[in-house]
Amino acid sequence: MQIHEMIVVEGKNDTNTLKRYFDCDTIETNGSAVSTQTIEKVRVAQERRGVIIFTDPDFPGQKIRQTIQDAVPHCKHAFLPKKQAIDERKHKVGIEHATREDLTRALQEAKLAQGDSFDAAITWEDLHQAGLVAGTGTKQKRERLGEELHIGYANGKQLLKRLHQFRISKEELHAALKRMEDQS
Repeated sequence: MQIHEMIVVEGKNDTNTLKRYFDCDTIETNGSAVSTQTIEKVRVAQERRGVIIFTDPDFPGQKIRQTIQDAVPHCKHAFLPKKQAIDERKHKVGIEHATREDLTRALQEAKLAQGDSFDAAITWEDLHQAGLVAGTGTKQKRERLGEELHIGYANGKQLLKRLHQFRISKEELHAALKRMEDQS
């Protein structure tokens, strides 16, 4: 499978894994302190080819994703659930540990972050009513929702922001919650 956009990853192992399965080019951040040179590479890539940010499903990966999104808006985002990116033997998390099928699905479902708000925006109250914040089991429910919507895990505050960025409507949220309920 050929990927037209440049894929932003954290390191060489991620690049090697993606190149093993796909015809693609990557930009490596080499850690969570994203340099100005890396940001400039991402900016040029976004202008010429488009960019997919595909970082690990952990705190440093989220930090890198946010840093790049803030500096270079309108990148696509690919997400893997943590359980699909774990090396059980080494107790490490990273996209380099994912299967070809999981990587393919994540890249095919990459979403474009548009901005922070739009007309049919979900509110904090909607998240409360859906049982996604402030209560027992809310973290697990947000994890499942992130998988269902292909937007990755986020805490409550970040979930609201991400739902807005990806233009997820109240109807889409409720449909995803219904699918989750039906699977239980």
